[in-house]
Amino acid sequence: MTTAAQQERPGPGPTGPDSPEKPAGLLWNLNFRLYFTARTVATLGDAMLPVAQVAGMIQLGFGAGDIGLAVGSFMAFFAGLVIFGGVFSDRFNARRLMIGADLARVLTQSTVALMYATGHVVLWQLCVLGALNGTAAAMFQPGVASTVPRVAADVQRGNGVLRTAEALMTLGGPALAGVMVSLVSPAAVFSIHAATYAVSALCLGTLRLAPLPQPDADEQAAAPERTSFRVDLVEGWREFMARTWLWSVIGLWMLLTLIVLGPLTPVAGASLVSEHGAGAYGLVNSALGAGGVLGGLVALRLRPVKPLRAGALALTGYALFPLAVGSHLPVWAVMCCVLVAGAGWAFWGVMWATSVQTQIPGHILNRIHSYEVAGSMAMFPVGQALAGPAAALLGSDSLLLGGGAVALAVCAGLLAIPAVRGLDRATA
Repeated sequence: MTTAAQQERPGPGPTGPDSPEKPAGLLWNLNFRLYFTARTVATLGDAMLPVAQVAGMIQLGFGAGDIGLAVGSFMAFFAGLVIFGGVFSDRFNARRLMIGADLARVLTQSTVALMYATGHVVLWQLCVLGALNGTAAAMFQPGVASTVPRVAADVQRGNGVLRTAEALMTLGGPALAGVMVSLVSPAAVFSIHAATYAVSALCLGTLRLAPLPQPDADEQAAAPERTSFRVDLVEGWREFMARTWLWSVIGLWMLLTLIVLGPLTPVAGASLVSEHGAGAYGLVNSALGAGGVLGGLVALRLRPVKPLRAGALALTGYALFPLAVGSHLPVWAVMCCVLVAGAGWAFWGVMWATSVQTQIPGHILNRIHSYEVAGSMAMFPVGQALAGPAAALLGSDSLLLGGGAVALAVCAGLLAIPAVRGLDRATA
């Protein structure tokens, strides 16, 4: 665990006021504009993908189990390999690894588009391409952590802008995909998805970044010499476990994911559709996206001294989502609750990402981020798999109301841990 003095000192992290690529006070420099474009366009494509995948497979006669296999192949390889992606990002050039991952995904998604265009879609081939896509995503994701501080003069504002754009793309992407599937074909959506990765690779390739600052003498003396992949992997784990505020949040997040986040989508979706119809479910999802935009905008303005404490307080609003659905509130009331939930979720996301990116030294940041991502996602498929049996055993309403209570308990746990609630905002 780091001390308060260590938390507050600038240290050898990935930010620095002397970098000519990101002059102080200027967020929308050329590098940030390029990175913003890369992430926003790719997020739009990712938001369109589920609609095209589900609709396309259903049109060709595949069942729910087949769709689960195709989607699960991506998730399994992403979650299983993202830790290794963190090591590769720290050992080599993270930006080049991200570009390579984007180009690989251009090939995989172009191949899927060709399969749908010709009508020759085979399940095992979809699973293999999903696995390759997940592997590429695992190599891409860790580099995000070290790139944001290098392109944004103000890391929190940068994360706030990115989170707001992400919410907008998540809000509009499915609707756009639905229109394209209806008017054209799923192949057109997959083609656009491939094109978004090409745009991302082009923007990332145009970035001009200064080298990451090297660790100071004390950190060099404390860190083992990198002699193997295994040494880097172990070093990342040791650094992860050395920060109480980091591993304790991930531990609580695994509980939240298992009991709340994993079951929420299938159980809440089934409840809303059966009671109010598919249109109501769409409105609720729109409210969630609108809340994400609102939370991102608030994070652009509000700069708490204790970011994780403020984020945990905002995150309590997420409990309203399962509580509102489980209580059978009218649709308009559920939408209001979900709006608050989305805002709290987005605000926490900005506070958390900014804390990780500014508190962790740059030479280990990608590995730390990979452990964070892996831990955050580990329980998600488990929670989804257990949603059906749990709902059958306890009842959907009890599961949702219990999930709301667990969400509040997790927030209380975050606030009860001194290392989390007391983490100071990193100085620039």
